[in-house]
Amino acid sequence: MGAVLTLVSQLIEFYIWIIIASAVLSWLVAFDVINMRNRFVFMIGVALNRMTEPVYRRIRRFLPDMGGLDLSPLVLIFGLLFLRNLMWEVLGPAVYGG
Repeated sequence: MGAVLTLVSQLIEFYIWIIIASAVLSWLVAFDVINMRNRFVFMIGVALNRMTEPVYRRIRRFLPDMGGLDLSPLVLIFGLLFLRNLMWEVLGPAVYGG
């Protein structure tokens, strides 16, 4: 059971890095540091968008309109960190004793 707990924790951490990469890529595109005409950048952007946008869409339904500021990645990261910490607090002692 400890291996499953660790695996889920690592998957949450990996998804947080995907969220960060998606946000950084969107900033780089918005400030015209890189452009989406490059096929490799376009493929990375589409992949990151497909992995994050369905979750962002659900979060945006509950957030107020902030103009051009999208807080859904930040809310998602805080939610995932809370979930991971809660998982370790509730299941960690049961698995590892304590």
